[in-house]
Amino acid sequence: MATTTLLGISGALRAGSTNRKLLREAARLFGECTYVEADLQMPLYDGDLEEADGVPESAERIAAQIAEADAVILSTPEYNKGPSGVLKNALDWVSRVPGTPWADKPVAVMSAAAGRAGGERAQMILRGYMVPFRPHLITGPEVHLAASSKQFDENGTLLGEQYVKDLSALMAALRDAVSRTGAH
Repeated sequence: MATTTLLGISGALRAGSTNRKLLREAARLFGECTYVEADLQMPLYDGDLEEADGVPESAERIAAQIAEADAVILSTPEYNKGPSGVLKNALDWVSRVPGTPWADKPVAVMSAAAGRAGGERAQMILRGYMVPFRPHLITGPEVHLAASSKQFDENGTLLGEQYVKDLSALMAALRDAVSRTGAH
């Protein structure tokens, strides 16, 4: 049996961000898989840049990673009541790559934020951003990690029984979606 490839996309660029930690915990709770984390370092979307130079290699690489993955997990911080600009920028660039890498792809969305709502608004908006791509969005349970800087131990393990329970259930739903699509 082939191993499932799980792509993690963090809306935070910081190496030690709680969104990256949440993705890594999601991959751990997903179970046996090959986990790959996308790099969102790329220029801001600019139609003139695209016309002059084409789609950047970094955007093409992420589109290929999405296409090759059996499932994708997205985690967003909440910046000023919405997802990060870097995540929206990556989605915009990927939309310019020929093909439909997101189509019917099982996708789980989560968030980690400083606020008490745990990025709920950002996650809701991110789900809206995904609609034109037509992925298979896993609808729940929703994971909104509040006061995220206090939710991991020194090894990056998620604390809080309810958070672990919800993230485990979300990953079980994602595994089920992967098995139904026949991916991997």
